[in-house]
Amino acid sequence: MEAQSIKISLHDESAGYDISPARVPLVTLRTFANDVHEFLRGEAPGADGASLEVAVVEGSLAILTGPVTDGGLLADLRHLARSDSIDSLNARRRTVVERWQKAAKSARHARYSISAPMLARPVVISAESDFRSDDADQWVRVERYVRGEIEDLGGSTRTNAHIRLPDGHLLKVDTDRAVLRDEKINRLYKPAMVRISARYNVVTREYRDARLIEFVEYDTRIDEKQLDRLFERGARAWSGVADAAEWVEKLRGNEA
Repeated sequence: MEAQSIKISLHDESAGYDISPARVPLVTLRTFANDVHEFLRGEAPGADGASLEVAVVEGSLAILTGPVTDGGLLADLRHLARSDSIDSLNARRRTVVERWQKAAKSARHARYSISAPMLARPVVISAESDFRSDDADQWVRVERYVRGEIEDLGGSTRTNAHIRLPDGHLLKVDTDRAVLRDEKINRLYKPAMVRISARYNVVTREYRDARLIEFVEYDTRIDEKQLDRLFERGARAWSGVADAAEWVEKLRGNEA
């Protein structure tokens, strides 16, 4: 795959002047830099953005990357160039685009553009664009148990935990300080079962706004005696059924 340099620009006059590398409110610069960082790195397993190299260049305010070969990022850029539906984007990039679209339609009237040699024209997010997610009705509030390895705990301003799930994705869950303060076991870098509340997408199986409720003790060892007792109960319950598959089909009303 051919490497691509990506240029992401912000045009914003809400401070009373057109921002540029020579003059920009610090909070705008910080927010834009954080958004660009999140957009470029996405949420692929192991992606932390530490190897990204960029330059601040002329535009209103623009950040130009070095050559990028991230296939997921380039595929997302191609999708943005041809469709305003962002459901299929990497979840972290989708969140950034949603945030930029909201800013563009707000009183700020900010405008964002993304260009790369492979794109016939820049992707522009403005008050006239309508980048949106069509899965709003697919998000439901759930409370469930998830298992993973705890990679980070704590935080100075927002208390949270970072959990590496079995599929490699990193799930960040907010929590109350008391939950971590009262925990008697060192959970860091160890497998754990946790109970969380979150918004869950029934199609993409993603979590949003996850919150840690509690750590749950569980034992992965098998109780052989209990398992044997279950087998015995099952054998007695099915002892009078000659053909289990046929019996199930009859229950379903699928008689031959």
